[in-house]
Formats: sequence, C-alpha cells, structure tokens
Amino acid sequence: MGIPEGMAKPEEQRLGPVLRRRDQVQSGTTDQRLLDTEGDSEWVHTDPWRVMRIQSEFVEGFGALAELPSAISVFGSARTQPDSPEYEAGVRIGRALVEAGFAVITGGGPGAMEAANKGAREAKGVSVGLGIELPFEQGLNQHVDIGVNFRYFFVRKTMFVKYAQGFVVLPGGLGTLDELFEALTLVQTRKVTRFPIVLFGTEYWKGLVDWLRDSVVAGGKASERDLLLFHVTDDVEEAVALVTKETGK
Repeated sequence: MGIPEGMAKPEEQRLGPVLRRRDQVQSGTTDQRLLDTEGDSEWVHTDPWRVMRIQSEFVEGFGALAELPSAISVFGSARTQPDSPEYEAGVRIGRALVEAGFAVITGGGPGAMEAANKGAREAKGVSVGLGIELPFEQGLNQHVDIGVNFRYFFVRKTMFVKYAQGFVVLPGGLGTLDELFEALTLVQTRKVTRFPIVLFGTEYWKGLVDWLRDSVVAGGKASERDLLLFHVTDDVEEAVALVTKETGK
C-alpha cells in the first residue's frame, strides 16, 4: 500500500523528523510498514528496533509538550475550505480558547486545524500542531508555534489526550471520528476524568447523535448516561464555557 490510487505523488514528505522532497519521497508510511504482515521473516529481527523508535517518539512528544499550559485539543476536517463558515468558526474557537486561558492543540494540518491554530496565534496564545506522517502529507500549517511530527498514530493520539483538558470537535471525516470516539471511550471507561467533549455544529452532528440514541443506546449497546459524555452546540461562547466549566478553569 503506497500512494492512494488516483493521487499524485507528493512533492514533500515528512517521516518523523526527516523531510524528503522531490525524487527522495518514499512510497508508504512507517505505520504501514509496522502493520504490514506480508513480506519475508526479516521483519521478526527488525521489529524490536521499532520499539526504540516508538519509545523515541514518546520521549520527543513528552519533552516538547511537558511545559505546555492548560490546553484544549481542537479537531476537524483537513478539507474545510478557508472561505467556509466552519473555517471561520474554527478561528473564533481558537481565539476564544486562548482568551479563556488555554493553549490550542490541533493535528497541525490545513482546514479546520489551521483555522484553530490561526485563531490561537492571532490571540497571541500557544498554538500547537501534532502532525502525522501520511502518503499525502501537507506539513504543519504556518500558524503552528510548537510542532511535533509523529510516525505512529497511537503515539500522536496519546499526546492529544495527555496534554489536553478537553476536546472541541468541528465537522470532520474519519480521522476526526476516530479521535472523537477514542476520547469518548476513555471518558466512558474512566481512563480520564473531568474531560469535556464538545461537538460544534448541531446540523452536522445530528445524524450521529440520533444514531447513538436510537440505535446504539436503544439496542442496549451503550447506556443512556453515555449520551451525557458530550455536548453539542453552535455557539462559540457556549463551547468555550463548557470546557472552562468542566475543567474548573
């Protein structure tokens, strides 16, 4: 598995701390090579060395973020257009979070992530981007002040939760849903406590919320109280008030 079908080979590629451009761009990602079960048995002898690389990613992430002030992670689609209402909402949310005393953490990419980083930067707050190595990597957006690029999704996701006191989730795709449901699971199982999760955009999230209530909860796969693990709003001030109240800030 390399570059997705129909997608041009990128001009720039980040492999953890390594930058490759033009003819030096490689096919595939570190995560793909870790999870690939095909190939010869030489992987048995090299996998232990991957543990060291994984360990180094945790060390680098912890070192970069250990002195971060109270922060909120903001998620959303990389495909959100700069001239859209969703992008403007992201800017306003980033700005409002800084004004409430938080640093802002995003995935560091374009779209909604860039919007939140932009708002945080404009408000003269701490703007953090946690990037990931992907075949179609676009690099960290220009509004990131502290940036860390990761090879492995699971290391990056640990940083999102460890160094944030809550999530604000803008409309997004599969990556956003992955991050949302991981956070919900951690709160539901009490792996983290006092961790508010706010979904921004009632119309966008309505179908998901209805499905959770009418199928998941109604079918006995979750409890009614699990619907209280998150809040849905269209109001920036309310979103910030919810994370502020629940974090005790």
